[in-house]
Amino acid sequence: HVQLVESGGGSVEAGGSLTLSCAASGYTHTRYCLGWARQIPGKEEEGVATIWRASGTRYYSKTVKGRFTVSQDDSESVVYLQMNDLTPDDTAMYYCATAPSCDGSKLLGRGARGRGTQVTVS
Repeated sequence: HVQLVESGGGSVEAGGSLTLSCAASGYTHTRYCLGWARQIPGKEEEGVATIWRASGTRYYSKTVKGRFTVSQDDSESVVYLQMNDLTPDDTAMYYCATAPSCDGSKLLGRGARGRGTQVTVS
């Protein structure tokens, strides 16, 4: 049973930083893509970053490239999203999810999904 659990959200002032964590359990291999997406009420969900677990190859959306960094700790099966220079436009519910593949910063196919963690920038 695959499970993803996000943590690290919170409130921060504009210009500040936060690091989100996604703990993945239940996988017996690393042949999948893990992505971070965010949902703003009333708007379409946006995939902001992905990482191929096996290779570590990373992709970012244009809106976060240069400010967000996705990384992984293989020993702990945790994927991080370091977010710097945050703006109010980054306020959203952030989710991590997995899929068999990804296309840039978007996941392709279905996999597991966490419950999300709220990020608020004021």
